[in-house]
Amino acid sequence: MSGRHATPSPRKQREVRATGQMRLRPHAGAGGQAAGDSRRGMVLLTVLWTIALLSALAMAAAVSFRGFAGIAAVGRDRVQGDALLTAGLEVAAGTVTSLGDRPLTEREAAVDLSTGSVRARFSDEGGRIDVGKAPVAVLASLLRFVGASDEQAAGVAQRIDQWRRRNVPRSANAATAAGNNLTEKRDAESPPFADVREVGQVPGMAPAWLAAMAPLTTVFGSETVNPLTAPARVIAALPGVTKVQLEAFLAQRRSSPADAQRLIAMFGSGQSYLAANPLRVVSVELAAALPDGYAAAARASIVLLPQDSQPYRVLVWRTLPPSTFR
Repeated sequence: MSGRHATPSPRKQREVRATGQMRLRPHAGAGGQAAGDSRRGMVLLTVLWTIALLSALAMAAAVSFRGFAGIAAVGRDRVQGDALLTAGLEVAAGTVTSLGDRPLTEREAAVDLSTGSVRARFSDEGGRIDVGKAPVAVLASLLRFVGASDEQAAGVAQRIDQWRRRNVPRSANAATAAGNNLTEKRDAESPPFADVREVGQVPGMAPAWLAAMAPLTTVFGSETVNPLTAPARVIAALPGVTKVQLEAFLAQRRSSPADAQRLIAMFGSGQSYLAANPLRVVSVELAAALPDGYAAAARASIVLLPQDSQPYRVLVWRTLPPSTFR
């Protein structure tokens, strides 16, 4: 090859004469560059999707961890709240035990700990009207006290008594058929009501009456009310008790808190509804509060038995809304 321009080969010359132009070969690097750009685009897209996926997983994990942390905090508060309620129950039982033979009027105790505080309010269940055992006259008087008319009170009191008779356990009937005495019959019976709220199933019982009766009644008492431990409103709800009698009774009880005979004698014909029975069951209302604002409340009924292997036994434990106990 000589000169500045290379002479086309004979084949090229023929192609030029046939077509009138010279065919040029494509540049060898153009296709390779396009393929490389495509591969780099796919890699970049894959990396971006991977980053997005990892970000989503990280966000989901963070939400899950926050949820787990919240659940753990609630669980911790619940455990600490239950522990405080149990501590309050222990304090109440210890206080009752320390009274000895002295009557248990309504009392309150508070305990402050590093984990929170708990308050306990406790009283004798025997100082309330037992809806499962009280005479019909007492039930009718109680219903009038909470707002029922004379006719309504008499009718509902009779239906409560009928309800109680229908719910006598078969074991008690069997004991009677076998010729056992009245004491054995009563021992064989279970209470016709397991909870005061069950009285609401009796036909004619108004919800407002039941709500007003609740703090005055029990299912762990007896046929009579203990005058040494009964709240003033319970005494006021008994048949024939006047305002003058109630005020005189409360004044006498303040001066002679353990003289049951003198207190009972003040009610004349109504003294048959009263008796100073030994303490058997204690009602305990509990409220606990943690420093972070968590609150818990419960109501329990405990029994203290002489020479028992346990200091007390829990008959009923019911969790309540924290606002119940003020």
